[in-house]
Amino acid sequence: MKNNFIYVLSCFLLIVTACGEDDSSGQVASDNFDRSNLLINWADNIIIPGYDNLAITLTTLEGSTQGFIDAPTSVSLEEVRASWLASYMAFQRVSMFEIGRAETLNYRNRLNVYPTNTSEIEGYISANSWNLELPSTIDSQGFPAMDYLLYGLGTDQELLDLYTTGANASIYKLYLMDLVTTMQTLTNEVTSDWENGYRETYIANTSSSASGAVDQTVNVFLYYYEKSLRAGKVGIPAGVFSGTPLPQNVESLHNEFISKQLLSESLSATVSFFNGEGFSSDFPGNGFGLNTYLDTLNSVKNGSDLSVLINNQFVVAFDKINLLDDSFVNQISNDNLKMLGAYDELQRNVILMKVDMLQALSIDVDYIDADGD
Repeated sequence: MKNNFIYVLSCFLLIVTACGEDDSSGQVASDNFDRSNLLINWADNIIIPGYDNLAITLTTLEGSTQGFIDAPTSVSLEEVRASWLASYMAFQRVSMFEIGRAETLNYRNRLNVYPTNTSEIEGYISANSWNLELPSTIDSQGFPAMDYLLYGLGTDQELLDLYTTGANASIYKLYLMDLVTTMQTLTNEVTSDWENGYRETYIANTSSSASGAVDQTVNVFLYYYEKSLRAGKVGIPAGVFSGTPLPQNVESLHNEFISKQLLSESLSATVSFFNGEGFSSDFPGNGFGLNTYLDTLNSVKNGSDLSVLINNQFVVAFDKINLLDDSFVNQISNDNLKMLGAYDELQRNVILMKVDMLQALSIDVDYIDADGD
């Protein structure tokens, strides 16, 4: 009887040991990673400096917009266009951080729902009446609306005529400035929230739970990568979900030759966040990222470090993106297979991060996946 009991116990221990040796997730029994340093690095070296940088570019954009409004010329037009692009690029660095005040303001959508509703914009201008605070105007504001008002009104001369001698010239100017000041107001609210209390609340919330700051940040990061970057910038216009290419849905439709630039900046920001790389390499907490967390847990997949697999896949995705035309409208219209190829490589990291990484970090997905992918 005693021998039978020992035999059964031995079998049980073998089963438990075998289960523990599955390296698909790299999960270990004890998580002693310093979440506090991770959160400090995210807040002080990535998120807050990112918003501060965007705020600076928006101040420049306000000045150049005012200069264009005061004297609409080809020179002032190019100046406001350059400032708009600089701000749009800076926005790509913070777009993923839909937490805190940004979440309650619906910040990302207020600044970057595309394609913009051009007929709605023209309706507001014709009626000389609009309210950008209303949810119904979310697709008529932000960077995409400025894209239309700076590039989508015809040739440069036709655009200048609308802002100078056109019947609604003064109203076009008012709407353009309202777009800029609204983006400034929203950005200042988010920045002020971080710098006046939320930062301390955030870095103190080291709980390893759904309500913890790490879990929340990782979820908004993954949501952004999967829905806004992979799907919004590539998959939807390439027709992955509709079965039909939709080139009219690219980011920056009217200045179509920067779509690739915006995607590359967005992916670069994603890689930097994953690796804990912020605005200053001299920051004491620089380097505390999701890669560090995974390495501390000895997370492996098929015999390779999970952090290395994810970073290698980012490189492959960049390689595919670099092959694309600067204009995604041209790329989709002439050779959509390359767009689909870029999407496939971005999708591979959805699996590695959303499945393998989350399992290794013991973080649950807190958003609904309705893509069917």
